[in-house]
Amino acid sequence: MKPSVLQYLKFFLLFVFGEVTTAHVPDQDVLASLNKLPLDGHFSFSDMSTAAAAQDFGNLSSFKPAAVLHPGSVDDIATTVRHVFLRGEHSSLTVAARGHGHSLRGQCQSAGGIVIKMESLRTARMQVHSGASPYVDVSGGELWINVLHETFKYGLAPKSWTDYLHLTIGGTLSNAGVSGQTFRHGPQISNVKELEIVTGRGDIVTCSPEQNSDLFHAALGGLGQFGIITRARIALEPAPKMVRWIRVLYSDFTSFTEDQEMLISVERTFDYIEGFVIINRTGILNNWRSSFNPQDPVWASQFESDGGVLFCLEMTKNYNPEEVDNMEQEVNNLLHQLRHIPPSLFHTDVTYIEFLDRVHSSEVKLRAKGMWEVPHPWLNLMIPKSSIHTFAREVFGKILKDSNNGPILLYPVNKFRWDNRTSVVIPDEEVFYLVGFLSSAPSSSGPYSVEHTLNLDNQIIEFSDKAGIGVKQYLPNYNTEQEWKAHFEARWETFLRRKNAYDPLAILAPGQGIFQKALLPLSS
Repeated sequence: MKPSVLQYLKFFLLFVFGEVTTAHVPDQDVLASLNKLPLDGHFSFSDMSTAAAAQDFGNLSSFKPAAVLHPGSVDDIATTVRHVFLRGEHSSLTVAARGHGHSLRGQCQSAGGIVIKMESLRTARMQVHSGASPYVDVSGGELWINVLHETFKYGLAPKSWTDYLHLTIGGTLSNAGVSGQTFRHGPQISNVKELEIVTGRGDIVTCSPEQNSDLFHAALGGLGQFGIITRARIALEPAPKMVRWIRVLYSDFTSFTEDQEMLISVERTFDYIEGFVIINRTGILNNWRSSFNPQDPVWASQFESDGGVLFCLEMTKNYNPEEVDNMEQEVNNLLHQLRHIPPSLFHTDVTYIEFLDRVHSSEVKLRAKGMWEVPHPWLNLMIPKSSIHTFAREVFGKILKDSNNGPILLYPVNKFRWDNRTSVVIPDEEVFYLVGFLSSAPSSSGPYSVEHTLNLDNQIIEFSDKAGIGVKQYLPNYNTEQEWKAHFEARWETFLRRKNAYDPLAILAPGQGIFQKALLPLSS
């Protein structure tokens, strides 16, 4: 086959300028051939479809694909990836799996390539299996909120969650999936029994800790680099009906962190534990009153927060209505061990589903105000316990003068709950902290702008590097191979070996920016 005019153009640019963003110049003959593939679903090439696939929650990057696949089956995904793979090194096409589009820096995008709309795969019915070791088989494109509703019908639910449930199974498992249950059950990737994956060669592979285990562990936390997760078998546990939801405030960071570390180390403890940092905000308890009840209304009304830095500890205890007396006794025993500000004790009782889906109610309000589709320059870090005080002294109140841009999360987890065979990278200490700066940037200038927020993010990273904090990024974002190597450290060689084994042409997840698909010159 003779090379096309566009192929000549690409290699002319490569020869003259030394580089070219080839992904933006798709092979027209390849794109035309996509329509000829035998599919249960279909491709879309319209501007509307490709523009939608070029957006994500972060709203910081936008790279249009050439085509969007709406798969009607797993075979559609395998057929498409295999088609691209068989084009060899001469094709510039790459493939990105897109779940609910909640990546932050274009990780679910594929410039000039193919985006697979994974939510189209939600055609297969979830299969819930009860018994001694219950589990659910679910499509990689299914949302966690739907998994919750379906498994709850059987009195069951997954063990580990994210704070926001309108994310796909494949999306969170490609990262880790963390929330306030992580200290007890590990991240979501520690609660998977089996996966079905389409590799970068277009092969459909079933894998588990016992079968094709290298691919299984590679894909979990693998940032989409080794395959597209099309099905997952998720471990379940009995689901409670109700939750006691508690909030307290601290003014002392040492008490705040030591109390959290105590709570995650004991067997009889809360079921969910997360901390928040609040900087220069007033009227905190008044804001809580809309959803929570003060333990002592008179005492709470006398509490005044005059700015400065405060720390909120949020905890829950699961229970069923007939267990309320035992629950209250356990909660009171735990609360008596804490050193929070006494008037700040607030609580409420909600259903288990209401608690787990709590962020969605905020989403609805923000969407109504047009504040959901704004840039989100988030920074998520994992910090060793030994460095958390040094980090906090510099960041809270110095680099960050307030927390008005969005929530700041800070809570500890146990390393032994994470499987070191997976691809996710964590600090090498038995306890480390998850710290999330969940900023929104609705303005074009000033303190609520993208530029200002990214500058603060960079200051935090630069300080952490200079001070030897030992930070690892969660949902990592780097621009060079050197930075990625530093992120993975000794595990880089394993990551590279797995890439060569399962996606040797670097077709998958180009938006992560870890590997770039290399084009070889066409033979005459």
